[in-house]
Amino acid sequence: MEKKPFVFGIATSGDNFTDRKKETERLITNFRHGVNTILISPRRWGKTSLVNKACRLAQSDKLKIVYLDIFAIRSEREFYDVFASAVLKQTSSKLEEIMENAKSFLSRINPKITISSDYISDITLTLDVNPKSEDVNEILQLPEKLAQKKGVRIVICIDEFQQISEFEDSKTFQKRLRTIWQHQSSVSYCLFGSKKHLMHELFEKKSLPFYKFGDAIYLNKISTQDWISYICERFEATGKNISAELAEKVCNTVDNHSSYVQQFAWLLWIQTKKKATEQNFNDAYQDLINQNTALFEKQTENLSAYQMNFLRALVEGVKSEFTKQEILQKYELGSSANVSILKKALIKKELIETQEKNIVLADPVLGLWMKREFYK
Repeated sequence: MEKKPFVFGIATSGDNFTDRKKETERLITNFRHGVNTILISPRRWGKTSLVNKACRLAQSDKLKIVYLDIFAIRSEREFYDVFASAVLKQTSSKLEEIMENAKSFLSRINPKITISSDYISDITLTLDVNPKSEDVNEILQLPEKLAQKKGVRIVICIDEFQQISEFEDSKTFQKRLRTIWQHQSSVSYCLFGSKKHLMHELFEKKSLPFYKFGDAIYLNKISTQDWISYICERFEATGKNISAELAEKVCNTVDNHSSYVQQFAWLLWIQTKKKATEQNFNDAYQDLINQNTALFEKQTENLSAYQMNFLRALVEGVKSEFTKQEILQKYELGSSANVSILKKALIKKELIETQEKNIVLADPVLGLWMKREFYK
């Protein structure tokens, strides 16, 4: 199977990973020096790809990386199962070692271990614990005890960490995690997620336990120049050609949004026989919107008239001062108080976000779709 020149919708690696040199170096440095890290950015900007790259480069005989994704986890009890399973599996190379460590360090919990034919990768751990019991502290202390036993450092990377805010009695759970994790000397944590507003709240709200837990890295967009070089090189590597001007137009159209730059470039590459043309660009542009239309229809079908009016204002270039009388009247947003309600609701739905005190659409292609659908 031929290798795809552009990758989107999944974590990228190798030649498909673009730039992020400074962020990669900073993550590796934090991993090697035991600094807790919080990684925050909008969805599909490449957080997972970045962490995966840093993990590969940082891992060594003396530094073990544990990675877990808790997107599907809905309770504290499930978290303990997934956390303990990941720590045991990813710090051990043999089944016997996993069994021994489970028995030694989780003795009060009596873990149940299920093994498949490919036992190391498919082993699952079920813990018969009461989340309110002090016994669960054994689970949270597990990486520290393993690190000290093996004479190594361990970094725990937790993707979709914002899910813990949805747990029942979440604040108490957060306090338990913070209380134990902040005293571990051989283990550090890299916590990141795809819901920017929830991640902000978890780590920037003074009343919550994870306030100022570690080094906060705010992921910025990859520069246009880096994207232009990347797109041109990928076209050239596959025997095709694209001008720097057209590559720049791809970036500008989707506001340098990482996933969309890759998707748009892929659709343009498909349209191109030898050298990309304006017609190829226009066909790829329509294809990009068409492929995402079902998503946008679902995201907007239940929005109120006020909410749609707010989005329309953004599409037409309004970024601030929504409470000015002329803006309120032109876009029929109701009162100034209603604007505040609209912002909160749309942020929660992940349709808008704040950037440098301005309000913008979280998804640039949603704006392109709205222009096509409502401004024909």
